Amino acid sequence: MGIRKYINVIVYLFAAIGFILVVGYFAVKFGWTNVPGIIDRQNEYFQQAQKAYSWAQGEEWNVFKEAVIRDKEALTKAGMASDSNPRLIVAQLIVEQLRLYHTNRELFKTVFAPLKLLGNQSQFSWGVMGLKQETAVEIENHLKDSTSSFYLGKKYENLLDFTTTDHNKERFDRIINEHDRYYSYLYAALYLKQIETQWKNAGFDISDRPEILSTLFNIGFKNSHPNHNPQVGGAEIEIKGKTYSFGGLASEFYASSELEEAFAK
Repeated sequence: MGIRKYINVIVYLFAAIGFILVVGYFAVKFGWTNVPGIIDRQNEYFQQAQKAYSWAQGEEWNVFKEAVIRDKEALTKAGMASDSNPRLIVAQLIVEQLRLYHTNRELFKTVFAPLKLLGNQSQFSWGVMGLKQETAVEIENHLKDSTSSFYLGKKYENLLDFTTTDHNKERFDRIINEHDRYYSYLYAALYLKQIETQWKNAGFDISDRPEILSTLFNIGFKNSHPNHNPQVGGAEIEIKGKTYSFGGLASEFYASSELEEAFAK
């Protein structure tokens, strides 16, 4: 009787296993088990996130990418001289250039797009970074003034020394130089570093806050007031129907994967 009981248990067990296998077969056959996996979900999210970057689509972005990669050497050199990340410089450059591309459509179509050029300003703002003359002078002065909260140290004091007696002309010429944009990028890098130093001296470290540094780059030294709750903002730029702030767009680029191979975070 005991043996028969065990045999019955074994029979029922195999029957159950067979039933499960049969159900499994039909489940696979008819696709009942097809559900999105974690990799699919992550991939889908990534694709959606990439599509959200309206500034990274279209001819304007393609022109900018090709043009800025040609300037990689100058950007890298400026980053090394100032101990700055070239990607942070590019984050400011992208806003200046896309704003120019999207607002001056005729110039973009006839000059920038065909020649794959960065827009070089020479009137109210200078060079590809859109630096104002008074801002450039302030950057130079901060390098020399050891009492300033923007002072970077002796290592940086001579980075913008002039080689002629006509400082105004030399400053203008080197910032708008279309053949070598090293100085245009160096002024921008030093500007960012001086702002970062001012805040650090006041007890606020914003070295890992590209959105704040970019906002301050846009609004200027006189509007840089270190505090515990800085806000993202700056000038507005509209791209494909979406409005960005200067700091917001710069930060969005910095955090994205765009151009990361050439300019790593």
